[in-house]
Order: sequence, then structure tokens, then C-alpha cells
Amino acid sequence: MTLNELRYIIALNQEKHFRKAAEKCFVSQPTLSIAIKKLEEELGVHLFERHKHDILITPIGQQIIKLSEEILKLSQNIKELAKEYQGDLSTELKIGAIYTIAPYLFPRLIPNFHALAPNVSLIIEENYTHVLAEKLKTGELDIAILSLPFDEPNIETFDLYKEPFKLILPKEKEITKETYLGSIDQIQNETVLLLGAGHCFRDQVIASFPHLLNSNQQNNQLQKTFEGSSLETIRYMVASGVGVSIFPCSTLSERDESLLNIKELPNPKPNRTVALAWRKSFPRVKILELFKQAALGVNIPCTIPCSNTSNK
Repeated sequence: MTLNELRYIIALNQEKHFRKAAEKCFVSQPTLSIAIKKLEEELGVHLFERHKHDILITPIGQQIIKLSEEILKLSQNIKELAKEYQGDLSTELKIGAIYTIAPYLFPRLIPNFHALAPNVSLIIEENYTHVLAEKLKTGELDIAILSLPFDEPNIETFDLYKEPFKLILPKEKEITKETYLGSIDQIQNETVLLLGAGHCFRDQVIASFPHLLNSNQQNNQLQKTFEGSSLETIRYMVASGVGVSIFPCSTLSERDESLLNIKELPNPKPNRTVALAWRKSFPRVKILELFKQAALGVNIPCTIPCSNTSNK
């Protein structure tokens, strides 16, 4: 049994086609077919059922392929660990972040990290929290940046900063002359624009202001979100006078002062904690520490650095 044979059965499982699997592995189709047949004979089981127009994975094949994927990941970890021990950090790091963090943190974070580790390429993905969690567990991502709470087995977290929320209104709308909102009741008759289902920031806003949500539902005032929409879309809808919204402070900048009226929310001010997350088995400790250092070096003026980081 060789690592190449394991790669071949994984590729065939993914492609369900011998020619496509061979192309994916950069070998000829006969080479791949012979290697898989040899592995099946060695193991004494059939991994695949071969039909004229279809390939099915047997139950034992599914179990062996799953274990093979883990073995290949571990073998890659061995190589990366050896390179890091020799001081060679020329590798790639797969980073994921939720939609309401990535566009606002990465422009500050990436230059910091490249100054510390110029030979490390960053592969970046934006997605929902539950998708990032699954990709962390399967090894498709090395590190995720998200907001707490985030409690997953075999995953560690590292708190970066707390981020207050702010109210945004159309520029011409003046609910109060003060820079802060005295009570959330002052916007109970407004149309509140929120992100679509699946965004954790939407859930945090609703959890912070359940009375506002219930009030708007009763009056049919709540704009029931735009599935798949972004904070950028909502920002310009608020600017055009459609309604009001609540944003994380890092997503607001000086450019918004000409578009929006920005208010502090009443006490207790709602906020979120932004954190890094990674698998406890992640082997590249030095790169992880450099990434932590780069993230801690990001200075977003409205945020509050976490003095006590938490690891789970």
C-alpha cells in the first residue's frame, strides 16, 4: 500500500470517472486502474463497483477512503512540520473568515502577516460560521476568523478584540441631536435592515434587541432581510433612505460620514468578540504564532483589544 494508491482511490471517489481521476492525479488511466486493482487485491475487498456508465463506492470503500484522506493530511503535516523545523516557512496557509469580518480586517491583517512571514502564501475564503467550522474540522482550512461564541470539539480559539455595534441612519434623518441613542425605543417605528439568515451578526443583533424585533414584527415594519445580501448593500440602502441598520464598528469609516448618520447605541452597548480558531492538531506552531502576532498587531480604533485571550 502506497500514498499514491490512496491518492488514486480518493480521486476516483471524487470524480466517479477513471479518466478524470487519472488526469487529476497526472497519471495515465491504465496506471491508475492497475494501482487501484492492486490495492483491492492486497486488501482483499472491493472498494468500487464498476458499471458501464457508473462507478459506485462500496460501504467498506467509503470507510477506507475516509481513513485514506486522514492519512494523506497527516503525511502532509509531517512534511510541513519538517520544513518549519528547518526554518523554511515557504508554504501556504488557508484562512477563512465570516462575511462581516473578512473585508474589513484582511486589508490590515495581510500586510502585518506578510511582514513577519513573506514566504507564506495566504489562501483566503469568506463564508458562514457553520461552513468555516466544517472546513476547519476537515482540514480544508487551517485558521478561521469569526465571532464568539464558537464551541467546537478539538478546536482552540484565541480572542483578538471586542467590537461595539453602532446605529446607522440616512444622512438627512436626525432621530436625536446627541451622538448616542438614548433608548432603542427611538427607532421602534423605523424599518430595520438586517442581513439574511445564516449570518451570525444578524443573530447577535436580534439577541441584543429582541424588543425591537418583536415591536417591528407587530407593526409589519421589519425589513425581513435580503437573503445573501451584504453589509455593503445594506449600507447604501440606508444611505438612500430605505431604513436604518446596526453595524459592527469596524465596518464603518470616515467615508461613511458623508453618507450616513452614525450613532452610539444605548447602554449596555452590544458588542461581539472576534477570535481566531484552529484545530488542536494543527502542526505548524511557528506559523500559527506569527499569524496570532500579526492579528494582534492590527489596530482598529473603535475596537477593544482582549487583555485575556482564551484557549479551549
